[in-house]
Amino acid sequence: MAVNGEFEKSAIAIFVAMVLDSLDGRVARLTNSTSSFGENYDSLADIVSFGVAPAIVSYVWILQFLGKLGWLAAFLYLAGCALRLARFNSRKGNVDIRFFQGLPCPAAAALVAGVVWVITDLSSIGALTITDNYLSWLVWSIVIYAGFCMISILPYYSFKDLKLRKSVPFLMVVMIALVLVLVSQDPPLIIFATSVIYSLSGFFLYLYRRTKGFNPGFIAEENTFETEFLDTEKRPEHRHRS
Repeated sequence: MAVNGEFEKSAIAIFVAMVLDSLDGRVARLTNSTSSFGENYDSLADIVSFGVAPAIVSYVWILQFLGKLGWLAAFLYLAGCALRLARFNSRKGNVDIRFFQGLPCPAAAALVAGVVWVITDLSSIGALTITDNYLSWLVWSIVIYAGFCMISILPYYSFKDLKLRKSVPFLMVVMIALVLVLVSQDPPLIIFATSVIYSLSGFFLYLYRRTKGFNPGFIAEENTFETEFLDTEKRPEHRHRS
């Protein structure tokens, strides 16, 4: 679709892929049809849906006007997505389920697809006028930012520790209804803003841990995240670690 100039539909298709990605694992567990082949096939679908697709859409849409810097940004994003998935698959069963290490690939794709959807939507109704040069660098920055967040050790809340199988409180039902109403007011803008806030949440938690005395780099050893970064008790040997 992006090759044919249908950028808004391409962005929406990526968000549809996110919804389906959140359901496939649950459906497999409910039907007792999980398998190693399914897990690896799911990773292949993820790299296509959340790596290749956003990279192509952003490049064909606006990054191509930056020449080599444009395809470099798209490539770095795709490489970051591939590395993020490889790290996730290699560490299954040995992580804190409360947090992701690095921005999840669907969330990174939401940033890239979200900016495409927002700009095309606002431009179509004449609510936004922006030059191609400025827009190119804006999208370039977002694509690079998303790729960096994926390969970092920034912690992102996974929501996997929520007890959704138990009875849902009435207040929660009301909150869900309010969220749906809010999103329906302006889906592109609300979804993109939510994606930006979520991507920034990792930095806030990172800075919070730094105030507790732990000072890792943004990209560190594989075992740093679980053994030290998420530790609630600060050990003496970490006080002066750089």
